[in-house]
Amino acid sequence: MPQAQGHCETRFEAVRVAFEENFRERDELGAAVTVTVGGETVVDLWGGWADAARTRVWERDTLVNVWSTTKGPTALCAHILADHGLLDLDAPVAAYWPEFAAAGKESVLVRHLLSHRAGLAGLREPHSLEQLYDWELTTKRLAATEPWWEPGTVSGYHALTYGFLVGEVVRRVSGLLPGAFLEREVTGPLAIDFTVGLPEKEAGRTAELVHPPAASSSEQAAIFSQLAPVALAALANPLAGATEANTAAWRAAEIPAANGHGTARAVAALYGIFAGRGSYGSHRVLSPEAAERVREGQGACRDLVLGAGFENETEIGLGLWLSDPNNSYGPNPRAFGHDGFGGSCGLADPEAGVSLGYVMNRMGPHIADDPRKMALIDALYSVL
Repeated sequence: MPQAQGHCETRFEAVRVAFEENFRERDELGAAVTVTVGGETVVDLWGGWADAARTRVWERDTLVNVWSTTKGPTALCAHILADHGLLDLDAPVAAYWPEFAAAGKESVLVRHLLSHRAGLAGLREPHSLEQLYDWELTTKRLAATEPWWEPGTVSGYHALTYGFLVGEVVRRVSGLLPGAFLEREVTGPLAIDFTVGLPEKEAGRTAELVHPPAASSSEQAAIFSQLAPVALAALANPLAGATEANTAAWRAAEIPAANGHGTARAVAALYGIFAGRGSYGSHRVLSPEAAERVREGQGACRDLVLGAGFENETEIGLGLWLSDPNNSYGPNPRAFGHDGFGGSCGLADPEAGVSLGYVMNRMGPHIADDPRKMALIDALYSVL
């Protein structure tokens, strides 16, 4: 493997070791990891290849699609509006988006959107990728559809719909789509290298995503045959993977649940806002009370979409997943974060003052808790 580039403070050498072991032992292709402690960067490493053909090395500023790790910054947009008194998380969604009250959704609350409890994990009618790229059509269909379960009672992972649901509320309140709102309020002023979607001018420094190991057609059929209708709607209507995410059409779209592009440094900075109890360096993004609200658990349960993938019940806060009881974000049960399809991750641990961003381009077969991510987290907490 190419030698890992960047810097790593001596105390955190275990993270460098785990990062390099990911290449030798866990089939890493190209990746980066950044760790901050108390707002200071203590690990900032990158290495490997930015494309499947191994013709482009991974550089310090290489961007990559981070899939659902995007959901953390999207939730941040809603919490900023709530912190400013412009959005009430306990208000009905229809107070801001009147059309949303259709099909028995008049009592769905904003907090249900943030915590994947709105019952809208996927659309019931077939929805193509081209239709997903159409913001107005997708949000119109979501407003018209009926929930899969009684909203507020249980979580069911809103893999793609989350960004349109939370994002449309952000748009109705602020007048901006979440990508533009995030840039105006956070990434622009703080010079954080992260965008929802990808500006065409940045295509040259963006890594190519590579498919996870392919299952046989019979194995794929067996997997899909075991999924409940709501899980199929959430994960396969439409179905998107590395091939689709490498296209100009995907990159040009606004998909705030799944097509954020950034560096590990940017992910660590965005999740560092939560780890810093609302502050990033000397800049306050959220009040401490608003930052704490993000990890307000909404009740542990067996998630209706992802439940079979976890040994224990899981709990989602108001936009991010709590670590307990699966230790997904380290041993602190109140640490929280979000994984991206295939391996990426953002982590926030306010008690330790720690944030972590991990991004990569060879996708694993995991929606969450990829072994490469877990190796980095285990190494980090071994020295804290």
